[in-house]
Amino acid sequence: MAEQAASFQDKQYIKMTETPIQKLVATLAVPTVISMLVTNIYNLVDTAFVGTLGNSASGAVGVVFGYMAILQAMGFMCGQGAGSIMSRSLGTKDVDRATKYTSTGFFMAMILGAVVGLISLLTLDSLVFTLGSTETIAPYAKTYIFWIILAAPFQTASLTMNNLLRYEGRAKLGMVGLMTGAILNIGGDALLIFGLKMGITGAAISTAVSQLISFSILVAMFMSGKTQTRIRLKAVDFHLETVGNIVATGFPSMLRQALNSVATILLNSSAAVYGDAAVAAMSVVSRINFFVMSLAIGIGQGFQPVSSFNYGAGKFERVKKAYWFTFGVSEIILVAVAIPVVIFAEPLIRIFRDDAQVVEYAVRALRLHCLALILVPITMVTEMGFQSTGQRMWATISSALRSGIIFIPMVLILPHIRGMAGVQEAQPLSTCIAFFICLFLSRQFLKQVDKAQVRRAEQLNQKSMAT
Repeated sequence: MAEQAASFQDKQYIKMTETPIQKLVATLAVPTVISMLVTNIYNLVDTAFVGTLGNSASGAVGVVFGYMAILQAMGFMCGQGAGSIMSRSLGTKDVDRATKYTSTGFFMAMILGAVVGLISLLTLDSLVFTLGSTETIAPYAKTYIFWIILAAPFQTASLTMNNLLRYEGRAKLGMVGLMTGAILNIGGDALLIFGLKMGITGAAISTAVSQLISFSILVAMFMSGKTQTRIRLKAVDFHLETVGNIVATGFPSMLRQALNSVATILLNSSAAVYGDAAVAAMSVVSRINFFVMSLAIGIGQGFQPVSSFNYGAGKFERVKKAYWFTFGVSEIILVAVAIPVVIFAEPLIRIFRDDAQVVEYAVRALRLHCLALILVPITMVTEMGFQSTGQRMWATISSALRSGIIFIPMVLILPHIRGMAGVQEAQPLSTCIAFFICLFLSRQFLKQVDKAQVRRAEQLNQKSMAT
């Protein structure tokens, strides 16, 4: 049994350190892209289904999307924090340390999801208004978010496990878990919303049940011997050093997701001034925008395990090759997808909400958002590069740029100057400014990799001289 485990680990090591970069990144990225596409197709279908219930119901889904981003922030923090350390540990063939971080990251996610869920239930009435509800949206938002809260521990843990599987180089296993839940969710939506006439309650229950199903499948992956690490209660280490390492390494991911949540909430609050149609419009735009963006994110998430594993193994040239390959492919894909969306923005919006006011607000916003997305790849890949190689300070700075440091002032100021046009323009303008700053950060990342390469060479020379 031990020999089989060692053989499996050796095969994974060879795969991660010797497979040609283009093939390796693509192999790890394709399952992630597919699972993200299926998940986002569900989000779009959900938006279209709920859109048949009216502007207030459609706006409620957009409002709760901000809350779900908070849960995602915790899941990504635990998953990418533990995953980055785990992958670098596997790169140095320290399986025990890798298992410790896998197990600790999983249970951290479960606990955080449960705590946030409990607090949310106790503050439900005020929570929906904090998230950007209007008086007419609030009843729908409360109904929808109640079921999302019940599934919070499973959502955070599922995201954590999916990230851990990617960092092990087992992205296909993560794809199975997420895709199964998303596909069943689409069927559940149709059955509960239209078949059983449960309205927005049906949409919420379907989402919660799908989260539980994904969670169960992903846990089974770790318990079935298909991974190098295991989720083991006895391997959990809640000492300050271990938890601190996970939080510090995963903090850029949490910050990015948390700022995305804040951005969504502020965007909804700014749009709410102009009525439910404006909130519904920005909700639809956010879903379509994230669908397009998920293509590049999926490619980037194929890059992260390659970067962290090879960084730990001392294969620094492979890290740089993976960086440039990921940037180039992401750029090509976003240009190819964003331009048709810009051209066909109006008929696309009408699929989700055929309301004249919603269409008027959404079409311009969608075109601006998609044009700006063409500038995102350099920002995204640089941030992921910093995080996967354990460069925490630079990862935190780069993750805070687009949706935080720049966007928050924009969305607070522009609507007062430009009205609804300012709501539409805040995110695209923030993306443009972040692009120019990240040109500098990109150079910084590559310099840091070169410095690590020099340090490793010096260490090897010292060891050879000592012997």
